Amino acid sequence: DFDPGSNVVDVYVGYLRRKLGAELVTTVRGLGYRVD
Repeated sequence: DFDPGSNVVDVYVGYLRRKLGAELVTTVRGLGYRVD
């Protein structure tokens, strides 16, 4: 079961931003994340 209050995705997106560069991973409000 997935807990919607969990921040697992946010943590991994933070890892990606550090590894790839913050400008490559953008937040799309209401949808999720986008890698440019």
